[in-house]
Amino acid sequence: MKNKKVLIGITGGIAAYKICDLINILRKEGVNVKVIMTESAEKFITPLTIQTLTSNPVYTGLFINMSEAEVEHIALAEWADLMVVAPASANTIGKVANGIADNLLTTVIMAISEKTPIIIAPAMNTNMWNNKIVKENIRKLKNISKKYIFVNPKIGRLACGDYGEGPLAEMKDILTTIKKYV
Repeated sequence: MKNKKVLIGITGGIAAYKICDLINILRKEGVNVKVIMTESAEKFITPLTIQTLTSNPVYTGLFINMSEAEVEHIALAEWADLMVVAPASANTIGKVANGIADNLLTTVIMAISEKTPIIIAPAMNTNMWNNKIVKENIRKLKNISKKYIFVNPKIGRLACGDYGEGPLAEMKDILTTIKKYV
């Protein structure tokens, strides 16, 4: 994986802090990592933490980091060998499935080439994960393109105290999937 370029999208959810471990593992393997954070993700983990771990700027919104020389969402989409969205919220999955590009993350996802894999690792409450609308959005993405690869949540205790399917997959499972496609 040395010298590969992985773009990570972090959405809002308590599991956002776990992505620090994924970034550390990827960096140790020689991967260049850039990160896009949604506004909600910033409520759970700071861009400064991510910037420190990646040694790259963190992209947090449309038109924020834009230089005169590049169109940011296109430049990021073209830069990536592979994209990982983790934790992926029901909100972001729904937006992508329905072609809504109203933030930097969803705009970049829409701009990524059909040849660039997008690994999506959902994390949410069990009831949300089992919601028919969420399931339909996932099915829709899988049917739209083979570039959308899902690493399903594990079964375990959720932040709210419930127990069931919904916590973010183990980092080793996400990493195995990344290695398969990069």
